[in-house]
Amino acid sequence: MHRMNLENILSGVPLPTIAINSDEKITFMNSKAEQLIGKGLIGRHLVTGLRQPILLSAIEATFLDMQDRAARYQVNAANRDVIYDVTCTYSEPDHVILFFKDKSELENAIQMRRDFIANVSHELKTPLTALIGFIETLQGSAKEDTKTRNEFLKIMESEAQRMNRLVADLLSLSKVEARERIRPTETIDLKQLLNEIELTLGPLFLNYSVVVNLDFPIEPVNVIGEKDELRQVFTNLIQNAVKYGNDGGRLNVKLSQIKHDQILKGEAIKVSIKDFGQGIDPVHLPRLTERFYRIDNHRSRELGGTGLGLAIVKHIINRHRGRFIIESDIGLGSEFIVFLPVN
Repeated sequence: MHRMNLENILSGVPLPTIAINSDEKITFMNSKAEQLIGKGLIGRHLVTGLRQPILLSAIEATFLDMQDRAARYQVNAANRDVIYDVTCTYSEPDHVILFFKDKSELENAIQMRRDFIANVSHELKTPLTALIGFIETLQGSAKEDTKTRNEFLKIMESEAQRMNRLVADLLSLSKVEARERIRPTETIDLKQLLNEIELTLGPLFLNYSVVVNLDFPIEPVNVIGEKDELRQVFTNLIQNAVKYGNDGGRLNVKLSQIKHDQILKGEAIKVSIKDFGQGIDPVHLPRLTERFYRIDNHRSRELGGTGLGLAIVKHIINRHRGRFIIESDIGLGSEFIVFLPVN
């Protein structure tokens, strides 16, 4: 009876869980443990499935003094190491229960934070180094040279603006990430918003000689969303399409309604922004929404990019419980597609 009660309790544990008796045999494994260690191990010696000495020592010690122990268990899955923190707990009569908690997600998050800090430091160091160099030159040999001074001041202004854009995008990304779990509640007309963006970006279209074709329904298109955030999303995507895909000379922005989106599981709005430029190599597509990922660093910086725009777009769309797809064909152009749930 006790064993049945124990198994009933452990079956509901959301972590991989294993029970071992005093004969060092496995008496229970929940489905998550079977996925981790393998099936067909119940009734067999624990060494059959758990071969790592540190964990075996912790189990043995827990049997001896009935005190909880902590150990680590490491497996290789999909060509990467996955690390589990294992808690060994004594349970009457004569059982040790193992609970496996995946630490990889936490450690990946820590590594991502380290990488992020390193990238930010690098992005700020480059313009700061340039500014310091120009200041030193202006204080020295170029002090009385008006032409050189004016040239340097123009470059210094450009570098300062670049840092300002980076700081603004960092603050924007931080704000969006902090609110990502809070769904918007406002109802907005997406058609009206896109028309406003098209008017605002008119000078940009003229500057790049791009013709923009708008394909919108006649009636308003309402979604639940935060207007300023969605303005940021579509402004960013249209600006990118103009700056990086302007080879084709035209841009299509299409707004359509979908009765049922299989992934969003309901009615949705689709916004497609398609350019006819040189396209993007497929190898880059999965990484385009990573922070500071650029296909061409030099060109991106020349065009005022910080490397954070698509990361911000991704987080805003996540907050709106939508989805974001990038499709591209070399020589034919790229399409940036946003799906937003209606309700």
